[in-house]
Amino acid sequence: MDHNVLNALTEIVREKNIDKAIIIESLEAGLQSAARKKLGAEANIYAKVDPVTGEMTVEMVKTVVEELDDPDTDISLEEAQLEFGDEVGIGDEVRWELPLQDFGRNAILVAKQILVQKVREAERAQIFEEYKNRVNEIIVGTVQQVDRGNVLVNLGRTEAMMPFREQIRGEKLHQGKTVRCFIIEVLDNAKGPQVILSRSHPGFLKALFEQEVPEIQEKIVEIKAVAREPGTRSKIAVVSNDDRVDPVGSCVGMKGSRVQAVTRELSGERVDIVPWSQEPSLMIARALSPAIVSNILLHRDRNEATVIVADDQLSKAIGKEGKNVRLAAKLTEWKIDLVSAREFGIRQRVVDEMSMKLSEMEGITPELLVVLEASGIDTIDALADVPYADLIKVPGVDEDLAETLQSTAQVTSDELKKLIEKTINEELAKEVAAEKPLFDESALAEGAMESDETLAAFEQGDVPMPKGELFKDFPDGSADGEVEAPKVDPFANTELDD
Repeated sequence: MDHNVLNALTEIVREKNIDKAIIIESLEAGLQSAARKKLGAEANIYAKVDPVTGEMTVEMVKTVVEELDDPDTDISLEEAQLEFGDEVGIGDEVRWELPLQDFGRNAILVAKQILVQKVREAERAQIFEEYKNRVNEIIVGTVQQVDRGNVLVNLGRTEAMMPFREQIRGEKLHQGKTVRCFIIEVLDNAKGPQVILSRSHPGFLKALFEQEVPEIQEKIVEIKAVAREPGTRSKIAVVSNDDRVDPVGSCVGMKGSRVQAVTRELSGERVDIVPWSQEPSLMIARALSPAIVSNILLHRDRNEATVIVADDQLSKAIGKEGKNVRLAAKLTEWKIDLVSAREFGIRQRVVDEMSMKLSEMEGITPELLVVLEASGIDTIDALADVPYADLIKVPGVDEDLAETLQSTAQVTSDELKKLIEKTINEELAKEVAAEKPLFDESALAEGAMESDETLAAFEQGDVPMPKGELFKDFPDGSADGEVEAPKVDPFANTELDD
């Protein structure tokens, strides 16, 4: 029994966490390479390592031939009978054991190199399989190095990389810091498996809530959608599979403990939690909270929504630097066009006043109008967008007429849209210019209201009302304080139109 071999095999298995059978196969391959280095690359060599005793044997096999052509693989009949007896015949295979001590130092070094290489390959394959099965999971590691913006993280068995693009902007990760990351990809490179980590991925936020919220782990509450602007703000949409469980409350936790734990892990990233809905209008309205939505017009054919909000809700709906509406669009996967109620009213009025009927377009005769409308082409835009192949199928429309009609419709539609947009902007500018300030600070000066000219102008409405006059009937102190706005249910009066 070769205790040294057994001990070495056991140590490798323990350190590398590799199957013992793989180690034995690697050692056998190394012994075969060592023998071939001494006896020839074409030699038939068989190596065996007993997993119980640790005994190693190396044998060479040759075929008995009448005329010797290849001494590496064959042996002559005469030589074989001298070595193994007269019973050996042509075509038989003969084998004999090779003493390991005869291999020489160089051959043993080759065996060692092969063993190390095979063990390394087995370890890489095992690491790749292990981490490949952990994609979309959270893992804890230690920051080992920050190199040109990329962070190298020690995971124990291997080293992972968190590219700059996958980091939370502004977050400081220094060497030796323990960090939680999200595995997004495992690459099988020539140098070994490469684990790619992220802290900015939407899946990281989702996985953090899965760790913090037992109801999510138990599949009672489900996160349906996630939208992130890493390090600043995020939104998640949640739904409950049990009517008795509030999905939003479950994620928020007692006194906000659960959502605060997630926020701390994400370096202060604010997380909005909204109830999920299959109805796009309701989902869009909820995603835009804390803004109160007045109405939503869905354009399902192009996955766009025109969202109308009161003038005083527009800034809330947009959010700081546009974050709120961007996150809402990501969360719902709808393109959102935010419009104030005033602007929407102006747009509707201008469009109604300036719209052109198909019958008013140049080149449209009464007879042609009838056949176009019968084919479902009843607007200028429809005429511009209809496929050419369909247009020439309309009775009385040949190729030349179809080309002329579509060209005219396209030009007319584009010019009309530009004119409408220009008129809308002009109307909005007029509205802004016509607005007067609520308070005229000059009217607050001592004696400002005492002149006959100012009093006359005030009575005619040409001078904004002084602050004191505006609040003169309020109880004492109201003119200098704030009047609390009434509490409003954000979804109580929301109209949701298709």
